[in-house]
Amino acid sequence: MLRVIDLSGAGPDYSGIIPRPKIIGDLPVSAVRDIIQQVREHGDQALLDLTKKFDSVSLLNIEVTRDEIEEAYSEIDPQLRDALEAAAFGIEEYHKLELEEPKHFDNRGIKVIHKAIPMARAGCYVPGGLARYPSSVLMTAVPAKVAGVKEVFLVVPPTKSGGVDLATLAAAKIASVDRVFKVGGAQAIAALAYGTETIPKVDTIVGPGNVYVSVAKREVAGEVAIPSSFAGPSEVVVVADSSVPAKWAAMDVIVQAEHGPDGLAWLVTWDQKYALEVSKEVEAILQNSPRAKETNRTLKDGGYVALVRDRAQALEVANEIAPEHLELLYRQAQDDLDLVRNAGAVFYGPLSPASFGDYVAGPSHVLPTFGSARFASALKVGDFMKYIHFVEVSERGLDQLGWAVERLARVEGLYAHEQSVAIRRGKEAEEGGL
Repeated sequence: MLRVIDLSGAGPDYSGIIPRPKIIGDLPVSAVRDIIQQVREHGDQALLDLTKKFDSVSLLNIEVTRDEIEEAYSEIDPQLRDALEAAAFGIEEYHKLELEEPKHFDNRGIKVIHKAIPMARAGCYVPGGLARYPSSVLMTAVPAKVAGVKEVFLVVPPTKSGGVDLATLAAAKIASVDRVFKVGGAQAIAALAYGTETIPKVDTIVGPGNVYVSVAKREVAGEVAIPSSFAGPSEVVVVADSSVPAKWAAMDVIVQAEHGPDGLAWLVTWDQKYALEVSKEVEAILQNSPRAKETNRTLKDGGYVALVRDRAQALEVANEIAPEHLELLYRQAQDDLDLVRNAGAVFYGPLSPASFGDYVAGPSHVLPTFGSARFASALKVGDFMKYIHFVEVSERGLDQLGWAVERLARVEGLYAHEQSVAIRRGKEAEEGGL
């Protein structure tokens, strides 16, 4: 089930040794570009036609009404509603910590004010259709609202009946989503990027999706803001030893694998006997799992057990993989946090499965995948903001740093740059005038 790789004699260079996830073979760039062009040219009608073609759903309208959202909130199970509210509270409170007050910087008489300005509109993509992810509604829309985004839109593929799952709509209400549209795939990304008769153009698009969605986001980047992380199939690396029950580690390997194919699920350990115990537990759990089919598809191509020398090498391997989720389940894991360099989110300690991060811990669960944790981070408030600096030069600043501007401008051959400072210093006649 889990393929064993002995890395105990490897390192520090793991190039060609550690299997890399297969992102996709040939990206459907041409098909996505055609979809985007249809939406740009035909607007709402293209969305209706493409939804019928790809989702086999004939929609009468694209937007979910406010009454439908309110009704969904009232109809869902009260305990589910309470769980969504609890998750939303933690997400909102955590992301409030990221807000930056205007910062002032004095550079020898030059005052700089740094301000964060929220974008006007944000589009949140959440997978739908046969699946439902109300948690992803909270994890994308709540940070946008905390950032101060005025209008937050949700796009989600319709169900076969032409509606939207009630839990998803309830989450939209809890997250204060302004409008909900029943459209998915590359066509939804195009609609958000360029606008249609019904769907207004947004400033940024966030949220995970399939390969068509990911390619479409790349295609419209520049027209709108697209956070830099690749939000693809789920990944986990579990670092553990016999200080934690083998069943716990096995379950945590499966947790992310059950999302479906193309993901990554690793156990990294320095205990060979423990590795065997965890592998047996994985097989036993899957015998009774209702999502055994999806999990096995992930483990077939992306399930591994890595045997390493010690904890230090375990972290080396984890950094090389740069997983979406990293679990450090062994005792005293807190001592190794400084060794972590590449991970979307880290869960440490025996009682800390990644499931808490998926739902209630607070930080967004929209995380970098496919190794993009080397350069990208979880979705954050800053992804919904732009940053502007305001500069005021005083007489002291002119006196102390004006000469530096003149000298640098002169070296670069930019006469007006030099003189714009020189005339303020009363030096234009000295330099030959204008």
